[in-house]
Order: sequence, then structure tokens, then C-alpha cells
Amino acid sequence: MFNTFGNILRLTCFGESHGKGIGGVIDGFPAGITIDEDFVQKELDRRKPGQSKLTTARKEPDKVEFLSGIFEGVSTGCPIGFVVWNTNHHSNDYNNLKDVFRPSHADFTYHNKYGIREHQGGGRSSARETVARVVAGSLAKLALKKLNIDITAYTSQVGTIKLEENYKAYDFAEIEKNDVRCPDPIKAAEMDELIYKIKGEGNTIGGTVSCVIKGTPIGLGQPVFGKLHAALGNAMLTINAVKGFEYGQGFNNFHQTGKEQNDVFYNNDGEIDLRTNNSGGIQGGISNGQDIYFKVAFKPVATVLMEQQTVTVEGEDTLFKARGRHDSCVLPRAVPIVEAMAALTILDFYLINKTTHL
Repeated sequence: MFNTFGNILRLTCFGESHGKGIGGVIDGFPAGITIDEDFVQKELDRRKPGQSKLTTARKEPDKVEFLSGIFEGVSTGCPIGFVVWNTNHHSNDYNNLKDVFRPSHADFTYHNKYGIREHQGGGRSSARETVARVVAGSLAKLALKKLNIDITAYTSQVGTIKLEENYKAYDFAEIEKNDVRCPDPIKAAEMDELIYKIKGEGNTIGGTVSCVIKGTPIGLGQPVFGKLHAALGNAMLTINAVKGFEYGQGFNNFHQTGKEQNDVFYNNDGEIDLRTNNSGGIQGGISNGQDIYFKVAFKPVATVLMEQQTVTVEGEDTLFKARGRHDSCVLPRAVPIVEAMAALTILDFYLINKTTHL
């Protein structure tokens, strides 16, 4: 139950970081969608480890294998099963963690909840499980493309280095031209330098990923408990290392009054339009046809390659130092994950909306 995401469009995923593989079953996916497997693989390549000097050195091809639900390159409407095999895990790197609780990890909570935990790579708590999200999200993107809905995420802050302008000020074509996935080349270079410096120290750094959804029709979202922004927030907060979510102007404009913040309607050549979009494309929990934009905050990775204090499973004070291959900053690889979860949410709510009226 709690390994399933979605309402009509549902992803149920499985697998651990150092297990045989990561996979899933996508149910409720529309029939008749051309499945571009090259596109799916490119999305996985944006997420995979070892893609640049800034990411973990773990090398995984992350080649997806579809098992069902696709016939002659087209979705059939039946469950789409898939698997991505793990090929390069170094489980022995984690042997020193078997009897200790790592600071800010899931070790302590998993141990107490289940009475057992997989210390090798973190098991199910590892961000490697996001492989399944990216596979499912890339398929959702293909379906949304037919509806002219486009989703773009990018790194907007690393440490204290951040983009100061509205998303409209940036050229999204620049995002994939640098390792950080930032649309501002100058800021990207600064972020790159900071991450590389932090990595050399054996430490980690956090920041934010921003996301823009264009082309969303009016009417996605439900009253009260099915609000679209709440669903997007839920989707983002399920991603490893996420600590915060804000949409629209969020926390930025508390200095303004209601009159200054209100999005005023006007007649734009016979069409009702808005002069501003402070609401972030959602009003009353329902999409209003404007761009949806939000920001996701990621904490610094909890695994630092430095000596730290902790306790053993018996509660004895001890010192330990993590080993293995880890990201010093998750943001570059988190960009496609944020897009994937946004795509799954928007497509799910589009399918829900089709059931609300004739």
C-alpha cells in the first residue's frame, strides 16, 4: 500500500539499493501512447550515478527493461511492468555500518519500526529507489506531451548561491549544458565550484530545485482534500532528502498586502486572463491555466566522509566514518526526479478530471 503512488494512474515500485534491481508496475496508464524507449533511457541517464565529477562515482548503466503493457511500441492500457538491474554495488563498503546508527539517516527509525534493516546502501531508504519514479515519470511525460503539457525543473540554489530572477528571465535551453543543471551559466559555474570544493572536503551541501509546468488546463484538482498544490507537495516530499515545498510566491512576499499580491483578472482580446501569477497557477486548489511553478528544498546529503559521533544498536557511544561512493550534492540528479513526480501527479489529476463531468 505505501509503496504505491497515485489514484487512477498508480505506480507500485520495489527494490533496494544493493538488491538485484529496482522495478515497478504502472497501472491506469492510458492506451495508445507511443512509448519512446530512447527518451525513457535519456531521462534515466539524467538521474544515473557517475555522470559527472560532481556525482557519486558508482557506475550504473540503469538500462530499463519493459516486461509488459507495451505492444509494438504503443501502450496497451494494461499494467506496464519494468525492471532496472543493479550491476555495480559495493556492499562491503557498508560493513562498518552494520551495528551503528548513522546520523540523520533512516537507520534508527527503520530498526525500531521493523526490527531489521538493510545496512548495505540503506536498502529501501536509499535514493536509488527513485529509478522507478523516473521510468514512470518519463512515460507520464510522453502522455502529457500529447496534451501540450511541458515540465521543466532546474537547480536554482546550492548553498548560498542562488538565482535571483523569476523563472521567465532564464533560457531553459541552458539547463542541460552544465553539470549542475542550472539555466544561468555564470551561477552554474559558481555552484559547480562550490560542490566540487565541498566534495573534496568529504562533506555535503544542499539547495533547491525549481520546477515550471506549462500548458496545464484549467480545472485540475479537487476541493478540500484533493487540492492540486497539496498533491504536488506530497509528491515532492516523498523524494529522499526533501525538506520543504513552496508554490507560487510562497514565503517570498509576506511584506506585500493582499491587494498587492492578488492576481487581477482582465479581458485579453475576448479571453479572461490574469495580469500576474503570484498564485503559481493554482487557485482554490484547482489549476487556473497559468504556469504552475514551485520550489523544492533538499537538505545536504546525510552521508559525509568524515568522522562523526553516534551510538551502536546497543546504545553505546562510538565514533564512525562512512565509506563508499556518495553524492556530495543531490541537486543535479534530483532535477529529473522532481520532473518525474510532477508528471505523474499532473497526468493522474488529468485522468481524475475526466471522471468528474461529461
